[in-house]
Amino acid sequence: MRKIEWILVLLIGALSACTWVEHTDAGQSVRLVSYEQIAACKKLGRTTVSVLDKVGFISRSADKVEQELQTLARNSAAEMGGDSIVTAGEVSRGEQPFDVYQCGR
Repeated sequence: MRKIEWILVLLIGALSACTWVEHTDAGQSVRLVSYEQIAACKKLGRTTVSVLDKVGFISRSADKVEQELQTLARNSAAEMGGDSIVTAGEVSRGEQPFDVYQCGR
């Protein structure tokens, strides 16, 4: 039984490091900017995206979670017709809000 527990721990650990979110073609052109950079842009709305921050009882890397949230936000912004996003809050339990803008670049 001890061997099975170790295998499960290793498997969950390996999965927690994986990145499962991919950019869409349109999402690749959306950029993450600061509020100072969107002064002349039109706000289209807000998107809140979420990913798993834990796999089982193992917490995923904060960097991986943040990277995936940004990818999802960029994809969502592209669907809304936006070309720029700004973080609108902190990451909480694998969820983060982003404001979506059209800057006409």
